[in-house]
Amino acid sequence: KNGNEVGNPIHWRKTLREQGPKALAKAVRNHQNTLVTDTTWRDAHQSLLATRVRTADILKAAEATNTAFNGTSDVFSLEMWGGATFDVSMNFLRECPWDRLEKLRERTPDMLFQMLLRGANAVGYTVYPDNVVYDFCKQAYESGNDIFRVFDSLNYIENMELGVKAAVASGGFVEATICYTGDVTSNDPENKYNLKYYLAFAEKLVELGAHALAVKDMAGLLTPKATTLLVTELRKKFPETPIHLHTHDTAGMGVASMFAGAEAGADIVDGAIDAMSGLSSQPCLGALVAALGEKNNVDLDALQVLNEYWESVRHQYSPFEVQALSAAIGSNVYKHEIPGGQYTNLLFQSKQLGLDGRFTEVKKAYALANKLLGDIPKVTPSSKTVGDLAQFITTTKISEEELVQSAAILPLPNSVVEYMQGALGPPPGGFSEPFRTNVLKGRPLKDGRDCFVGRPGSELPSYDFKSAEKNLKEAYGEKRITNKEVLSHALYPSVFKDYLAFEKTFGDCSRLPTHMFLRPMTVGEESQLHLGQGKDYYIQLDHIDEFDEDLGTRTVTLEVNGENWFIRTPDIVTTEYSSDTSSGTSPKRREKKDPTNKGSIGTSMPGQIVAVNVEEYDEVKEGQTLFKLSAMKMETEIKAPMSGTITRLLAVQGDSVESDDLLAEIYSDD
Repeated sequence: KNGNEVGNPIHWRKTLREQGPKALAKAVRNHQNTLVTDTTWRDAHQSLLATRVRTADILKAAEATNTAFNGTSDVFSLEMWGGATFDVSMNFLRECPWDRLEKLRERTPDMLFQMLLRGANAVGYTVYPDNVVYDFCKQAYESGNDIFRVFDSLNYIENMELGVKAAVASGGFVEATICYTGDVTSNDPENKYNLKYYLAFAEKLVELGAHALAVKDMAGLLTPKATTLLVTELRKKFPETPIHLHTHDTAGMGVASMFAGAEAGADIVDGAIDAMSGLSSQPCLGALVAALGEKNNVDLDALQVLNEYWESVRHQYSPFEVQALSAAIGSNVYKHEIPGGQYTNLLFQSKQLGLDGRFTEVKKAYALANKLLGDIPKVTPSSKTVGDLAQFITTTKISEEELVQSAAILPLPNSVVEYMQGALGPPPGGFSEPFRTNVLKGRPLKDGRDCFVGRPGSELPSYDFKSAEKNLKEAYGEKRITNKEVLSHALYPSVFKDYLAFEKTFGDCSRLPTHMFLRPMTVGEESQLHLGQGKDYYIQLDHIDEFDEDLGTRTVTLEVNGENWFIRTPDIVTTEYSSDTSSGTSPKRREKKDPTNKGSIGTSMPGQIVAVNVEEYDEVKEGQTLFKLSAMKMETEIKAPMSGTITRLLAVQGDSVESDDLLAEIYSDD
């Protein structure tokens, strides 16, 4: 490699955006030192805190991170988007994933942004029409992402081809990824994940037109010996292709393995800010920089400033810290191979299933599930399949023999059945028999076939973006829907609808400080809320009324800047989880209409139903009056928006209703 002029840092993002991805690849290969990627903004908190870190808390570190890292040529990128962050943003954090990308780009203009793309699965858990993957990548690049780390959970080249080509078409820098599993150094003749396997797969990836190769070690299985062997041979075979290494520190081997990789010829290695590193996360970035010595010029003092901030942030997310994590991880990862990013979710699921104190059994079951599924690479979504089967094995206490023999009649998790049907594609070396044959008995695809042949997504028709945009704008308004919302809906239709329903009820909760968002205020508690220049509010929670079972609401009394505010708000938690134990009745809160379904009939305002003019299964005509609503002495007629059959009738005369409550549903063949 050629050296760089001292004191003249390379602007990697400028190289990409002005000269293109091939120029960036060449510049990386010509760079003298070992580059690092910081995973703090995505994989670190996905692995430690169940992906729950909010955009607001990352934004507070953005400018300081840009300043600290832009002064050195040896920080390559910030991994900050994709993977689980996309659906978690909407589903749990109640914020827009596209906003996260664009706001962080505005605050961090100089750094390369990197995302994780699940090949044909995009950022989802299923396959999508090809044009959805292409349009997603195009929008991601336009919104500020620069690097696409593309992988397939089974290393299936057909799925990889779609992901790589879609990312290349966007204009971004594409790292085609080898998902590492097993032990490349093993001399066992039954070892299918040997050096020959990895080199052959890498060759196919390079032929697809990728700009770099990434090795994604999801579980932290790479040892220094394995890393040295794999990287040395990859470097010999692909001398002009950048190599980027990623691991998890599950067994405490991360820094040593990444250092070994750098010594063997890797161009870029991953780490996380000290406070967000270790355990199931990435190795400590500070320790990695110190180990690299003169081969990396990142300022440890600058890292410490960022570390102090992330120490305070991590404390705020203590509800998502899994106390059992420290005890659950360790060197037995080489036996069960649980991915670092799956640990927290697996521990949460075990607790919910009543398996507290039995995680050792879950880990053993995970190894058995992996064997029964064909000894596969384990990363989303294939890792979910292994985890689901492991939980099933542990919960039922079923033996391997009984599981295989009775697979046809057992209530197996859907993910296992779909995997055996080929919904993710074929695994390396093929499916495990006779388990697969038994699983498929009596479980055909919707079209009658036993299973998919080839890439499942290739059978899907193109997604109708124009029709989807029209329907969404009719449902939510012209101003609320852009191409980004259409894409979010295409990827996660139910999650997207729930997110907008939440937003309509509660507003933009991304503006709340984290302590208020994560922990409900208690009566008597005071808090300050800053919503912009000149918009400071001092809030005290004075009183919470009793739960109204009919409406599913409570009236909350707040003192805001000295004035009393009375707010009736839905109580979703009580509605979903509480009931009158003496009578056995459940809360009566109504369903909400689906704004994307024309036949979903709802109320436009709160009031009382004073007339119901139809019965279930009646045939109705467009414009026919179905209900009369009285609101503040004003009567309103609710008419049928389309002709069809009343398939559900959920209101009777005298019912009190809230805005958007579902009253009826109409079905039409047209």
